[in-house]
Amino acid sequence: MIFHSYYFWAATKWERNADDPHSFKWLIFIVFLIGLAIGVHLLNILAIPAIVLIFYYRKYKPTTKKTIWALIIGIVILGLLFMVIIPGVVWLAGKIEIFFVNTLGLPFNSGTIFFFIFVIGGIAFAIWYTQKHKLLLANSIWLALAFLLIGYSTFLILPIRSNADTPINENAPKTAPALLAYLNREQYGTTPLLFGPYFNAPYAPRSEWKNRSPVYEKDEQAKKYIIIDKREKSMPAYDKRFTTFFPRMWSNQESYHENAYRDWGKVKGVPIRVNVDGETKVIYKPTFIENLRFFFTYQVGHMYVRYFFWNFVGRQNDIQGHGDPMNGNWESGITFIDNIHLGNTTEYPTYMKENRARNHYYFLPLILGLVGLFYQLNKNSKNTLVIFMLFFMTGLAIVIYLNQTPYQPRERDYSYVGSTYAYAMWIGLGVLAVSDGIKKLIKKENIAAPIIATIITLGLVPCIMASENWDDHNRSNRYTARDIAKMYLDSCEPNAILFTVGDNDTFPLWYAQEVENHRTDIRVANLSLLQTDWYGDQMKRKVYLSDPLPISMDHIAYRSGTRDIIYIFDQIKEPINLIEYFDIINNNNDAFALNDPVFGRLDYLPGKVFYVPVDKEKVLSLGIVPEKYKDSIVDSVFININRTAITKAQLFLLDILAHSDWERPIYFSTTSGQESYMGLEKYFFQEGITYHLLPVKANSIDMYAGVVNTEVMYDNFMKFKWGNIKDPKVYLDETNLRMAKTLRSIVSGRLATYLINENKRDSALKVLNIAMEELPENKVPYDLYILPIIESYLNVGALDLAKPIMQRTADISIEYLKYIYSLPAKKHRLLDLDKQQYLFLLHSVLRYADQYKMKDIMDTYMNQFEHYYHLYTTKG
Repeated sequence: MIFHSYYFWAATKWERNADDPHSFKWLIFIVFLIGLAIGVHLLNILAIPAIVLIFYYRKYKPTTKKTIWALIIGIVILGLLFMVIIPGVVWLAGKIEIFFVNTLGLPFNSGTIFFFIFVIGGIAFAIWYTQKHKLLLANSIWLALAFLLIGYSTFLILPIRSNADTPINENAPKTAPALLAYLNREQYGTTPLLFGPYFNAPYAPRSEWKNRSPVYEKDEQAKKYIIIDKREKSMPAYDKRFTTFFPRMWSNQESYHENAYRDWGKVKGVPIRVNVDGETKVIYKPTFIENLRFFFTYQVGHMYVRYFFWNFVGRQNDIQGHGDPMNGNWESGITFIDNIHLGNTTEYPTYMKENRARNHYYFLPLILGLVGLFYQLNKNSKNTLVIFMLFFMTGLAIVIYLNQTPYQPRERDYSYVGSTYAYAMWIGLGVLAVSDGIKKLIKKENIAAPIIATIITLGLVPCIMASENWDDHNRSNRYTARDIAKMYLDSCEPNAILFTVGDNDTFPLWYAQEVENHRTDIRVANLSLLQTDWYGDQMKRKVYLSDPLPISMDHIAYRSGTRDIIYIFDQIKEPINLIEYFDIINNNNDAFALNDPVFGRLDYLPGKVFYVPVDKEKVLSLGIVPEKYKDSIVDSVFININRTAITKAQLFLLDILAHSDWERPIYFSTTSGQESYMGLEKYFFQEGITYHLLPVKANSIDMYAGVVNTEVMYDNFMKFKWGNIKDPKVYLDETNLRMAKTLRSIVSGRLATYLINENKRDSALKVLNIAMEELPENKVPYDLYILPIIESYLNVGALDLAKPIMQRTADISIEYLKYIYSLPAKKHRLLDLDKQQYLFLLHSVLRYADQYKMKDIMDTYMNQFEHYYHLYTTKG
């Protein structure tokens, strides 16, 4: 955002002084800023067409035809920068590097050094030559290119830092070829823009698939770059009958994408007969109208206009929305307007009414911006087009380019901040429009009109926005990320290996270790990143106080293109020793690999059941198993792989498990999910917000993985810091709330359950009271996650503490059910899961009340439950 501001400030400085002989320095400064901005985010360069218009309008007499050409030139410059210069510099450096090393036999980096010397020398010569011969235009172009590359050169910090082998070194862009892959964001795949398939397009024959650029790797022994992944025929081709211009519904990556495409695009399609594996099938290809409907309703409406209205109309709440009427919508505060698209907003439950991100602007910022837009259009249409280009390029143009799939993992409003910045300029001009209007009313030219206009608009827009936004934009005194990260780390024994998956249970842990030097003996291993060879290499190095992970595989066994996917061939029916499997592939990298004539190399596991033998005497000597479980140590840890394939990350996990020999404690974050656990849950012992893998069969008594090691977990729990969650002034967004609910249920509630099961009722009551004190209802609303707390309070005999929670939970459930069934049928059917949740909550409260003879609760809520249950069974 700051670069957009700098661009426009510098552009206006140039425009004001364009006739000055030295004004050219401002244009050079703008180009330098663009070069710097590349290193921050590529979206920063989208202001270029608007800046070209400023230059054109100042230097030339505008006509419609020339204006169109100026726009085309601006877009061409943007395209050249984005598609040629930014990747081209690094691409050419990589090609020269490979040529110098592989063909000429020179040392590593010699080609890169030569390239930069050549570029610097060539540009310097060109500037000198054009200046000497007074070639003004050519000299200006070479100067601009020089300053662009000077700004862009900040990217060199990436390979410099990467070669230092820092503890956090994502993508490891150590060489020019690796840096190019990093810049091209190859790990995220490609998205079709102008031409591409529909989501249900059948694949074309493999012979029609396209090659991608091969992957090179530095081979220290061979002293050259070798191709480790040819990537031949790796870019899918599709049945041409199912491809289209401007494909918006394109992703076949997840099954829920197809469902969302059909819902948002109202897809019926046209039938086309296709041959799939020798069988004739009928597939309904979406029509282009349906494709455009998805574009306008989801990509433009839901993923842009909704965010735009959040900023200038108002917002419903901070819960991510996917099109239902209850979450993440725009809301103005004008009831009759909001009711049109949200239903009956007067029936909102208390939590929805009190959500701090429920911000109402009553359309005032939007209206003032429109006033400013039309005022500028009337006064100066040229400058209006300049701002509009910035508005469009940082808004709808991004929508078109990103071509987003449904159900994004998080809200993407931050992508369009440049667009809101441009619209804010029109809001500022709206103040001038109001001032001019007042002048016409009072028919006087004095200071009164601007003052009155400022006071009116200040009160109606900035003051309202500040008062509405302050409580949910203030992050002060919130330490949840740091303290929960320390909870993860402090739930582990010394020198542990902790497997995580997502950003939210990894990045805060990196912060705690890197910045606060907390528990640097623990190795955090992100299973998502373990899908890459560079991260596997990093796990084999000592970091901080953490020794290398026990990975037996050599780099050749897991480098890019090798064992990215390992298929399961059920050849050997009896369990396979996992250590022996790795011994075989480490001695022969081609063991358990096939060369398919169509798909190339296919790696596989020869069975579905593997085991790791357990040395009981060693386990006992290490003292890792709790005393009460010492007689339950198993002879072997078994892994049942009930799937058709595993990933490279899961292979790494198996390798570490096979070779740790229990010398280093192995943990999994409780939020990782079953897919990450590889069926090892039956050996999990929860010791905080982590699961400790032990060679003991864990017989769970609840719905969660493994069992609770109460002695260790209770001790850890009592040492936890809670991130200041209970402070009434601290704002908790959806992500923080989700983690807080997890702490209250899976951590606090589960620990209490197991303590009660061991007849440690006093300890259980203490845990419950701490949870309710640190995670109170006014900060962490009640939902399904409160049930373990209620049940535990009842089981320890604290009915006086359980009863108010039960009553409040029942009231909340009824509030939500009343609101949901006040909506039109079309809308409340979108909330089926919410209906089920609150009916289940209400039923659970009644079940507890019946069990513990709480007649007043039964009398108060039974009729209402029956009423809403009847509505659910009859109306859905």
